[in-house]
Amino acid sequence: MTTPRRWLARTLASVEMARAYTTCALLAVFGSFAIGAFTSSTTMNTIIAVLCVIGVGILWVRREELTLLRIAPSTLLAFLAWTLASTAWSTATSASLRAWAALAGYALIAVVVGHIRDTLQTVRALGDALRILLALSLIAEIMSGILLDLPFRFLGIQGDLAHGGPIQGLFGTRNMLGLIAVIAVITFVVEWRSQSLSAGVAIPSVTLAGFLALFSASPTVLVLAAAVGAASVALVMVRQAPPARRRPLQWSLSAVVLVVLIAAALFRNRIIALLDAGSDFNTRIELWKTLLPYVQQRPAQGWGWFGLWNDDLYPFNSINYFTNDHHGSALNAFLDALLQVGAGGLLLLCLLGGIALVRSWLVASVRRSVVYAWTPLVLVALAVDSLFESFTLVEAGWFLLVLCALRAGQSRSWRENIDAAQTSSTPLPDR
Repeated sequence: MTTPRRWLARTLASVEMARAYTTCALLAVFGSFAIGAFTSSTTMNTIIAVLCVIGVGILWVRREELTLLRIAPSTLLAFLAWTLASTAWSTATSASLRAWAALAGYALIAVVVGHIRDTLQTVRALGDALRILLALSLIAEIMSGILLDLPFRFLGIQGDLAHGGPIQGLFGTRNMLGLIAVIAVITFVVEWRSQSLSAGVAIPSVTLAGFLALFSASPTVLVLAAAVGAASVALVMVRQAPPARRRPLQWSLSAVVLVVLIAAALFRNRIIALLDAGSDFNTRIELWKTLLPYVQQRPAQGWGWFGLWNDDLYPFNSINYFTNDHHGSALNAFLDALLQVGAGGLLLLCLLGGIALVRSWLVASVRRSVVYAWTPLVLVALAVDSLFESFTLVEAGWFLLVLCALRAGQSRSWRENIDAAQTSSTPLPDR
């Protein structure tokens, strides 16, 4: 006779539970704005809490498959520890603790998904979730902008589809829609190239994402598309090069990236004019200039972790007062991290993303399957978007960063050598 405890353990450890958990987690994380708009932030927080509890249960029943060293990247744990420590010197301890709980919650869900699904399964699940959310976004925009000609203000939808945009879909802002559309294109193409998706589904999916990206009228979309496109070309070149030539080619590409970054900084005004993003960029410049004096007051430790800005708390209310605006972030993930958790937190964040990018790029360079290209390309998109928005620090952006960091650590990590020594074996070669 099966006891309830054994039934629960078997259910949590089942493949069906892993599949269902991943799908629900991805829909909740990427649809968080819409869920909060239709219900409340309390409902969304409850969903995340329930997913965390179930996730801990799944990891517990699968504990024999896991090792403590490989449960999460050390840089992730260090960043979470630093942000938690920042609550000690925060200007509002309770608000800071709540923000940290959200940060840790999304990270935990990403860690669970990373351990119960492999890269291809994750890509396929994410592709399904994004197809649903993008299709619903298009339906909402058509209803608001064409059929009803009425803005859906609770969703942030202005009903401008008939006028060529900008549109926001179910993601709150046009820039967030643009980022999600770019991530979707990467995911759909990888699904297609890995033969997980037929052309009859892949082509409409890519078309849908491209259409929404275009009508988002987000100036960051062009930059993201160019960066991801260039990274894709570079990765193809490295993958097709003979093994003996890969390392020199990698260094050459690194030098090219450095030159491009320097040129972009020198000719930024012309680039901004070409993208017709002058007003958006001027807003950011004004915000960054106002923000820097507050950074200089606490350069090492910051003002405490808050994630999204709360206009009732210092220093965010002061910054918004002097900019005469209601910014919800620093519109730059690096500056936001510097303001909230200081130079120490910024260094750990850069190490988390930078090490993950290098590891995943090296793995994708030598592995035959195209699915390994998904992680570095998503990380490139997140890194570039972080120059213009703070999405990488909260919710879906933070979830993707943690998931990609975990994937990179699973494929190429110093932990492999420790595991190999403990089991008297050698790490698996790249294939």
